[in-house]
Order: sequence, then structure tokens, then C-alpha cells
Amino acid sequence: MPISVVINTYNAEKHLSQVLDAVKDFDEVVVCDMESTDNTIGIAREYGCRIVTFPKGNITIVEPARNFAIQQAKHEWVLVVDADEVITPELREYLYNSIKQPGCPTGMFISRHNMYLGEYGYSRLTKDYQLRFMKRDKVDWPHTIHAVPRIDGPVGKVPVRFKIKHLADETIKQQISKADTYSDNEVVRKAHKNYGMWALFYRPLWRFFRTYIIKGEIMHGKRGLVKAYMDATYQVFTIAKIIEKDIRAEKEK
Repeated sequence: MPISVVINTYNAEKHLSQVLDAVKDFDEVVVCDMESTDNTIGIAREYGCRIVTFPKGNITIVEPARNFAIQQAKHEWVLVVDADEVITPELREYLYNSIKQPGCPTGMFISRHNMYLGEYGYSRLTKDYQLRFMKRDKVDWPHTIHAVPRIDGPVGKVPVRFKIKHLADETIKQQISKADTYSDNEVVRKAHKNYGMWALFYRPLWRFFRTYIIKGEIMHGKRGLVKAYMDATYQVFTIAKIIEKDIRAEKEK
């Protein structure tokens, strides 16, 4: 059975050649571009990808373009890949073998192996599972940041040894900039929340503990400590912006 690969892009030239090299043996590669201004489209053309466009407008996250991109695929089974992720040959073989089996889940979570400050920080305590493999007509991807797609049918997990390699290795400056942008979108996603002062203490502390201890970043020295602090800081940004919104709304009454 054939599989389509769907890649959402916006100014993604940095890693795109490596990403496309890794998926060239799939049956189809669809690049859904959000009006890139760099050489993303040129690279996609060189690899013979089918290119579709989703108008970017004021959108700062990828989720609003996910459903559109997936529906452009010709084949029933779709693997969603970001423009900084590499699919290993072992994962490709596993997916093709899986869809031949009776009772194959309609959607599958895949473990992602993340780069951070120049090294892969993966341990068996760190499992960044992403729901990326699914039947095209059985998925609905919410338009909010960090949304998990909704699958109409059973969902399973690919064994952890078959991974997506995440190439992005952002500087601290880039991470802070992205945290600022993403936390703006979190305010929209969590508009129904009513956080008080206590949330500014316990949510960042919990996120630090979760990253550093539960997810095993303690095993990675200074890199792990920085990662835990950055995850906690993201929570500070988000909760502070939600509280700010509520305070300003109250004053306007």
C-alpha cells in the first residue's frame, strides 16, 4: 500500500534538502508552502515534490495549514513531517510493514529524537511522541498551537527505536523569540483559563521538575539544566500574558 509524505514549510531552506533526501523513497511527497520568501520552493522543485500553497496572511503557527496539506495527499496513508525532521530508513520500513497488517491502528504516535545545544539529548526516559502517521480521511487537526490531531479510529505507538530525527538546534536567542511568539498563541488557546498568582509559581516549577527529573534531562549536564529552565520560562511567558489580558480586560469594564 502506498504512503504520502506531507511537509508544511515556511522559509525552510536550511534543512529541507536533508529532509527530502530521507523521504525520496516514499510514494509521494507533498510540500505545502506558506508563501516562503527564501529558496524553499526551489529546493522542493529540484526533488520533484508536488507543491501546494496555503496563504500565510498573519498566521504565525503551522496548525491552521495542517488539514489543508493532508487533504492534498493522493494516498490513503499519510506521514506528516516537519521541514526540520528526518525519517530514518528503519522507520520507513516499519510503517510500510505495519499498514500491511490486519488491525493496523488508524493513527500512530512516533518518537522524536531532539537536538539541543549541539547534541541529541535522547534517553529512554525522554519520549517526545508526536502523532504523525494516519489515514488521510480519518484526521482532523485543530488550528490551535501544539494541538494533537483528532483521529477517527484506534491510535497506537510506533516502538521507540523507530524515530524521527529532529534537526533543529536553535540558539537561546531563537528559543526566546519563539517562546514569545508561541506564548501569544497559547493565550488564545487557553482563553477559557482563569489563572491567578499561584499559577505563576506552581506551573513553571512543575514544568522544570517534569523536564529535568521526569523526562531525564538531569542526565545531560548543563544542557539538560538549560533545557529545563527554558521550558519553565515558557510557562512564565504564557501565564503572565494570560494574567495581563485578564487584568486589562477588567480595567476596561
